[in-house]
Amino acid sequence: MSESVILVTGGSGLVGKAIEWVIENDKSERFGKRPGEKWIFLTSKDGDLRKPDETKAIFEKYKPTHVIHLAALVGGLFKNMKYKLDFLRENLLINDNVLEFSKQYGVKKVVSCLSTCIFPDKTTYPIDETMVHNGPPHESNFGYAHGKRLIDVQNHAYHEQFGCNFTSVIPTNVFGPHDNYSLEDSHVLPGLTHKCYLAKKNGTPFIVGGTGKPLRQFIYSRDLAKLFIWTLREYTEIDPIILSVGEKDEVSIKDVADAIVKAVGFDGDYSFDTSRADGQYKKTASNEKLMKYLPDFEFTPFDQAVQESVQWFVENFDTVRK
Repeated sequence: MSESVILVTGGSGLVGKAIEWVIENDKSERFGKRPGEKWIFLTSKDGDLRKPDETKAIFEKYKPTHVIHLAALVGGLFKNMKYKLDFLRENLLINDNVLEFSKQYGVKKVVSCLSTCIFPDKTTYPIDETMVHNGPPHESNFGYAHGKRLIDVQNHAYHEQFGCNFTSVIPTNVFGPHDNYSLEDSHVLPGLTHKCYLAKKNGTPFIVGGTGKPLRQFIYSRDLAKLFIWTLREYTEIDPIILSVGEKDEVSIKDVADAIVKAVGFDGDYSFDTSRADGQYKKTASNEKLMKYLPDFEFTPFDQAVQESVQWFVENFDTVRK
């Protein structure tokens, strides 16, 4: 049997590290490493994917048979609003190089990572995969959102013109070990984890911005990693698939903060600053398509996943991204 070489771009990020963990630790046939597979986890040190010559050198060196494409220029709300062209242009360049060299080097399958922010701002809920191009994305991050949307457009064009098997997935809010824990520019769960840890350490109050009422679907990075591996091996459509817990598993920001308080072991003063804006109340995505394919998939219970993530953060506090 010829060797499969699976190249993972963005291999040092939240999702890349989770895929590496599952490949090394999961012993099941469905999700674990299989005989004859060689997994390569790229980081930015391996080359700049915005540059065609450096991207080509990576493909020439590793000659991948499969690609999981996670690399992207990402940032929080403030950065997205300020640098719209950068987020559009740099992601276009990265995606174009990865997909074009995947075609040139005869890669059998590419799975790219999209984001729920690509969906139209004005929409009905729950959102599903058919709605991606139904209207403009939210004004605040239209650069990043259009850059990601175009992966779906390119996947279909490469398939129709060249028969390429390029597809994409749309995860909801991902969290887990190796996240970005910046207090200024991170997502809600890692940001609150860092904040609560400092409140405990310094004996100060833990104050959460907003009312705590907005609802979100969170997916543990190691669950998402298994679903990425399944998508690479078994999902046959070009159209994207939403990878998420179900609508019934939506949790409020207060639920998130409660789980973090418990996991950190914080017993100080804990409150919500209701003068701070809440953001969108809900962004519910449907996981119906995923459940048709994988009805028995077991997601890690939210509290357990938060516990594992917080424990990892505390143990690695000195070296985490913050």
